[in-house]
Amino acid sequence: MIVTTTPEVAGYRIVESLGQVFGVVVRSRGLAGTLGAMFRSLGGGEIKQFTTLFEETRRHAIDRMVQNAQAMGADGVVMMNFDSSEMGSVMAEVVAYGTAVKLERA
Repeated sequence: MIVTTTPEVAGYRIVESLGQVFGVVVRSRGLAGTLGAMFRSLGGGEIKQFTTLFEETRRHAIDRMVQNAQAMGADGVVMMNFDSSEMGSVMAEVVAYGTAVKLERA
């Protein structure tokens, strides 16, 4: 499956637009990880626990989006983007979304 942030895919043409597709993931870090990150934030700099959490969450959201696109019969997703928000102080929601399309080599 081709996933791109652009409206077109080089070397392909879009033959059908199947509609919006998305993948949603809500995650939280355990209490110990959250406390450790809070203490690290006092010193400034990157908080690796949260960086890792968000990288994994984004990857998981893309995987869910791709599964949903495949279920619609898509060959690709164009205009893919992320949206994220915090839910409380320990949970994060990440949404990967785009337009599911059928592609044909140009």
